[in-house]
Amino acid sequence: MRAALRLLASVQRSTQFLETGAPTGLTGLLTHSSPRTTLLFLYHDTLDRLKALPEHSVYRQSTEALTKHRLKILEETKPQGLDEWQKRVASVAEGNTDAFKNFPTLSGDGFNIVWKAGVNDDIPDPDDNVGYKGPAQPEGPRYAEERASQDFALSDDPITDRANVPRIEGEPSLTAAQINEIEGKIGAGLIEEVIQVAEGEHELVRTMAESQVWEDLEEKPQPGQWKYHERDTHTGKTQSP
Repeated sequence: MRAALRLLASVQRSTQFLETGAPTGLTGLLTHSSPRTTLLFLYHDTLDRLKALPEHSVYRQSTEALTKHRLKILEETKPQGLDEWQKRVASVAEGNTDAFKNFPTLSGDGFNIVWKAGVNDDIPDPDDNVGYKGPAQPEGPRYAEERASQDFALSDDPITDRANVPRIEGEPSLTAAQINEIEGKIGAGLIEEVIQVAEGEHELVRTMAESQVWEDLEEKPQPGQWKYHERDTHTGKTQSP
């Protein structure tokens, strides 16, 4: 039914490709411009972040399994002209490893080219002539290490850094039929909803690693603290017939 919402809300879109920014039928959720590239980056980076968790972690095992399953679906669905596009941009990506990542596919018979994390985060385009407003710096006496990081923050020029990042053409777009096929195989709603879930999982892995949730509790629970009330524990048994 959710896939039908897109069809009902996007009457004016192209019959072959979805129109970027067109309504999806869900309030506040618009058609994504490059869903495949976005998900490839999120899934690959999520798998990298999961390596910080111990292998015996149930969360790591379950998240890896789900992420690899969805990543395989994406890799099996290739837009027309993908091989030619990779050949055109491969030299730029290989020469700028600070901005791009080159991942082998799960099957090992190819590779994916994606942006690295943080390259374009919240930084305006230099051509937009919009001043960059960095985070406000606290006033007053600071510790030496805080002053050192403050000097770095004030001297940083993210707009210039972005201007120096080479531009590459975007990956060829998926057709509407291919997107519908991906949505059907994943079975988690529209592809824009899948992206939102992937973004949330991507940040959750970082939080889990920083909190080191696999370690023992600092304060041990009292005996029976986590034991729920069992049936018939505090009441008498049913009277015999």
